[in-house]
Amino acid sequence: MADTVLFEFLHTEMVAELWAHDPDPGPGVSAGSRGEEVGATTGQKMSLSVLEGMGFRVGQALGERLPREMLAFREELDVLKFLCKDLWVAVFQKQMDSLRTNHQGTYVLQDNSFPLLLPMASGLQYLEEAPKFLAFTCGLLRGALCTLGIESVVTASVAALPVCKFQVVIPKS
Repeated sequence: MADTVLFEFLHTEMVAELWAHDPDPGPGVSAGSRGEEVGATTGQKMSLSVLEGMGFRVGQALGERLPREMLAFREELDVLKFLCKDLWVAVFQKQMDSLRTNHQGTYVLQDNSFPLLLPMASGLQYLEEAPKFLAFTCGLLRGALCTLGIESVVTASVAALPVCKFQVVIPKS
């Protein structure tokens, strides 16, 4: 229980810290309202990238440590099941609620009560703030998959809080 609270607090502080600083738009961006919007958008993309990078590194470490006792995964679906069960339990103390696939390299992982979105689930006004709370987890999934030998693209979407869907696309080689 304490681990969960500490992780959620750490995650919230990472997001808050990255969004607290007004980004310097750098040279070549003119002042004025248009320049400030461009600078803010660039800063937000950079913050999302930093959060995803942190998650990627954590996912790599967890991907190395967790599956030690398991045999080699035979298929992509086995790896995704591992993520939904074991990895999710290790990080969030619960299993993913649903895993769907089109059997063509696209997987949708759904969590109906995503712990990092629960504190803001009381109203729709926070729906537009949700993506910054999902970037770390997208990186976490991508990092674990990379360590297990699967290159992927992971995106997240939220239609209603605290329900979250992660889409994992694995390009065919």
